[in-house]
Amino acid sequence: MALDIKLLAEICKTPGTSGFEQQVRALVMKELEGYVDELSTDNLGNVYAVKKGKSDKRVMIGAHMDEIGFMVTHIDDKGFIRVTTLGGFDPKTLTAQRVIIHGKKDIIGVMASKPIHVMTPDERNKVAKLTDYFIDTGLTKEEVLENVSIGDPITREREFIEMGNCVNSKSLDNRLAVFILIEMFKTLKGKEVPYDIYGVFTVQEEVGIRGANVASLKINPDFGFGLDTTIAFDLPGAAEHEMITKLGEGTAIKIMDASTICDYRMVDYMKKTADKHNIKWQPEILTAGGTDTAGIQRMTQGGSIAGAVSVPTRHLHQVIEMANKDDIQASIELLTACVSDLDTYDWSFK
Repeated sequence: MALDIKLLAEICKTPGTSGFEQQVRALVMKELEGYVDELSTDNLGNVYAVKKGKSDKRVMIGAHMDEIGFMVTHIDDKGFIRVTTLGGFDPKTLTAQRVIIHGKKDIIGVMASKPIHVMTPDERNKVAKLTDYFIDTGLTKEEVLENVSIGDPITREREFIEMGNCVNSKSLDNRLAVFILIEMFKTLKGKEVPYDIYGVFTVQEEVGIRGANVASLKINPDFGFGLDTTIAFDLPGAAEHEMITKLGEGTAIKIMDASTICDYRMVDYMKKTADKHNIKWQPEILTAGGTDTAGIQRMTQGGSIAGAVSVPTRHLHQVIEMANKDDIQASIELLTACVSDLDTYDWSFK
């Protein structure tokens, strides 16, 4: 089945940094109309898409809507803008990159810093810090203040493109998961599933899995799946043991990350399900970083039996990110198979 690249591009282009996910939320709810039995939101802004199953056990899938970005903290006398981060950035990747300030109207700016020509030798050798940057809009202070206020969100300005068998864009983390979860529900339309499926499009993951925590407390799931990107460090200079995952080698089944040790039963089930359905997969052990999986697993009475589908992605938390189309398709297929076959596995401790 061919990927709906047009939809994926639209999801990636739509701005929505942590705490400001409203445009992505509206897009998700529009896309899912008619494909789920219930569609609602909570006070924090999470979207709950529910497909009823044959029994009342609950399965929660978390896909966060927010992208990494910035927030306006200061506007100086010349109209230059200072920011703080919403999520983690590698500062060295920000030099001369365009951003969009979402004020009363969208304004393009550029991440500016001291030119290398006037740096001292010591300055040239220092690692870049966020405080080295300011945003230049090309506008006067008065023009900036007409549209920009302290607290306005800022996102990266990057087009979605296809490169070989890959897609390249800002915000693949985690709009890939938003796309995959939508496509899972579309694939399941008209089909029976064993348990109630709660697909939760969560908010504020990049600043501490806040949406997933709230949603898990509400749903109290028996089973859980995180759905997120993971590092593909299959690049020049990387040792084999550092790569985490590789592009084109299939969807990734999480074993652990810095915030979650996935339930060994779920890992076994996911591996067997992938093999049963001839879905290409690779194991993932991520020694730093975490996902909504942690909230789904722990923020519920007695915990949930949780694992995660991860999409191998290069250049994570930089200005652009890259993923392989076949890995994306495999992720849709694995998630769909996993929620469809949950009642076929012996979940007892052994």
